[in-house]
Amino acid sequence: MTSPNVKQGAFLAVTAFSFWGLIPVFFKTIDAAGPGEILSHRIIWSVMILVVLLKLLGKFDDFFATLKSVRRLAPLALSAFLISVNWLVFIWAINSERVLETSLGYYINPLVSVFLATVVLKESLNRLQMLAIGIAALGVLNQLLMFGQAPWVALTLAFSFGGYGLVRKKIDVDPFVGLTVETLILMPMAIGYLIVLQSSGEGVFLKLSARLDILLVLSGAVTAFPLIVFAAAAKRLTLTALGLFQYIAPSVSFLLAILLYDEDFGVTEIVTFTLIWLALAIFCINSLNSYKKTRA
Repeated sequence: MTSPNVKQGAFLAVTAFSFWGLIPVFFKTIDAAGPGEILSHRIIWSVMILVVLLKLLGKFDDFFATLKSVRRLAPLALSAFLISVNWLVFIWAINSERVLETSLGYYINPLVSVFLATVVLKESLNRLQMLAIGIAALGVLNQLLMFGQAPWVALTLAFSFGGYGLVRKKIDVDPFVGLTVETLILMPMAIGYLIVLQSSGEGVFLKLSARLDILLVLSGAVTAFPLIVFAAAAKRLTLTALGLFQYIAPSVSFLLAILLYDEDFGVTEIVTFTLIWLALAIFCINSLNSYKKTRA
């Protein structure tokens, strides 16, 4: 019988990942602002919300201790760079009618994470993992052969987020504290960019409409809300279960791209996604088998 905790965790996980999958809708509504301006507002307002959240959670001591620790700050500066690249490319892709490619990026992200762990951490791959990564590579190769270029948006999203996870895995820091420090590191550049943008007359904040201004401010809440819900889910579910729920987000984005935004989904895309889905099916089977062995 499923415990109430697990049921709550499943509900929270579905909520968090569904929200992440629907985020393209939000960024589409504020595309009057450029990707750099949107990213800057996302960083600044996220800091405001996260600081309040840390206060409510009683984690200020850990936050200040992290700011004083060079051992933590140096890798957090790297992870801040990686997450800013991920956010910027994601926003640019959505506002450039490439939602489908963002979903591809987050589909292959778990496989990229395993690949990076093998290369960087020297973790060994079993046969199913090697097979899954090989099939995913064929999917990318298909895009390269058919279009003459690799799906760089998908690869950038997958490798930047995979690298981000790898760096954060090596740092002994609370997730909320870490994200607050990361956004705080990025904040001076975000503020500087907005000042330059506004002084040159190219910024849209406080110029076009009150609705757009409010939505730009809300970009911080849009960033923080799913993270809070995800953290609550993580306390109630196993890592294996969370790993399976993560495919909800790219699946929702995939459906948005096809059904709502009418993006091209021809033979090339069908072949690529079929190969990626096959690779993920093998990867999930391997994860479940490992989980069962661990339980046994």
